[in-house]
Amino acid sequence: MAGMEQRTIAVGPRVRRVLAPNPSHFTFTGTQTFVVGEGDVAVIDPGPDDPGHVEALLTALGSERVAAILVTHTHRDHSPASRPLAAATGAPILGCAPLALNDDGPRADAAFDFDYRPDRALRHGERIGGAGWTIEAVATPGHTSNHLCFALVEEGALFTGDHVMGWSTTIVSPPDGNMADYMRSLELLLAREDRVYYPTHGPAITEPREHVQALIRHRRMREAQILGQLEAGEGTITGMVAALYTEIDPALHPAAERSVLAHLLDLEQQARVAFDGAKWKLAA
Repeated sequence: MAGMEQRTIAVGPRVRRVLAPNPSHFTFTGTQTFVVGEGDVAVIDPGPDDPGHVEALLTALGSERVAAILVTHTHRDHSPASRPLAAATGAPILGCAPLALNDDGPRADAAFDFDYRPDRALRHGERIGGAGWTIEAVATPGHTSNHLCFALVEEGALFTGDHVMGWSTTIVSPPDGNMADYMRSLELLLAREDRVYYPTHGPAITEPREHVQALIRHRRMREAQILGQLEAGEGTITGMVAALYTEIDPALHPAAERSVLAHLLDLEQQARVAFDGAKWKLAA
């Protein structure tokens, strides 16, 4: 029980965090489940299918009423706990739509929660509310096609899921991840006036505009580096990652390869590069 209490901390006037015990290369210290409000609350990104984490959530909630369980996207470290939490509290599951992959390309299905079925999928701009809080859905496809962020209107806060993380750049993995969509979603956030971001992984971001601008610059830099690799004659994704990601653990190279592929597919859509069946090259 003491460990459960230590995983629960207040991060804002209306916001508490319960940390799931699932640290990894891809989750940092673990999935941060957020509780918004007091007495009448919303739970954002309930987390992985871990009975201990669900128990910790229920302990943190005590006798409070859960008005809504909100899910940013359907990766397995975010959405599976919505089901046991809903069963225990009677709260509806709201948020992103179920994932529908219709691409014939290579897939990474192991990361997805295909059992996720919300009681209602929220549309961009749709709001729900409780005692002292209002949450607005902000559609941010790119990391996944169904990704939503959630704005806490009263605090000028945005729960950014995996679209913007507090410790690393976001993986964009085709076929469901889409770099063009991701960049458009970053531009959407740049036009907003949020005061603070609460990512599901990593610390709060207190200068969100500057952070998003840095992410956009990073992606444009990576795109330019990929074009430079092609100009130098490197046409394989493996070779590009070896040249461009020298600063990261080689165990993360497969994830980096997915993001490089996402950039290449975006450039292909712009008719700037082409794939000949074996290698990528600059378009003629």
